[in-house]
Amino acid sequence: MMDATANPRTLLLLGGTSDIALAIARAYATESPTLDVVLAARPTERRTAAAEALRAEGVGVREVDFDARAAASHEATIEQAFAGHDVDMAVVAFGVLGDAEGAWQDPEQALEMAEINYTAPVHLGVLLANRMRAQGHGRIVLLSSVAGERIRRSNFVYGSTKAGVDGFYRGMSEALRGSGVGVLVVRPGFVRSKMTAGLRAAPLAVTPEEVAAEVVEGVRTQRSVIWVPKLFQLIMLVLRHVPQAIFRKLPF
Repeated sequence: MMDATANPRTLLLLGGTSDIALAIARAYATESPTLDVVLAARPTERRTAAAEALRAEGVGVREVDFDARAAASHEATIEQAFAGHDVDMAVVAFGVLGDAEGAWQDPEQALEMAEINYTAPVHLGVLLANRMRAQGHGRIVLLSSVAGERIRRSNFVYGSTKAGVDGFYRGMSEALRGSGVGVLVVRPGFVRSKMTAGLRAAPLAVTPEEVAAEVVEGVRTQRSVIWVPKLFQLIMLVLRHVPQAIFRKLPF
């Protein structure tokens, strides 16, 4: 059997219109001319366009309906994604930045962010882990964020959701040890993408393609967590130990 951790034959993108998820698919397509991609997203023009763009590059594509906030439909989404074949790798790539100030003052905004960024990835993580353990192999990639490593006042609701989901997948990585299923947690900084369009780029900003390249390398070397760019690992090591009275005065 082909080593699924090095060169997946079937790749599931949960959040299949994500710029980073699509960049990961293209990165693997260069490695495997027979790659099949399952695009799981809401049935919109964006999903159709993403699927057509991948097909134009020679990638096999199946489209599956997925709604992060419709928990009752998640099991059916996973069943359709795995129907008739194994899934070698699943990328959990959906999320929202939201309105940083509105999210801690408007209960509905807070709930939406919590459901999309934390509750849904946890629910789907359990479903994915169960299916991959049953097939005996697989890799789950979570797109987390450095925002969850030291939560800032400026976006603390978003940061808290990323801290929670990051912790869950790190724990699941340990729980799955020895099962044949691996987990990679990806902690990017600011990524220039549709999600951040209109925002001022932060220092050390990266592109979706740069994140994808690091994901491919992280999976190949069987890492459990990576930072993009790598320098963020050192930066966050320092920031985690800065006293709060000083941290709140830092210009970010």
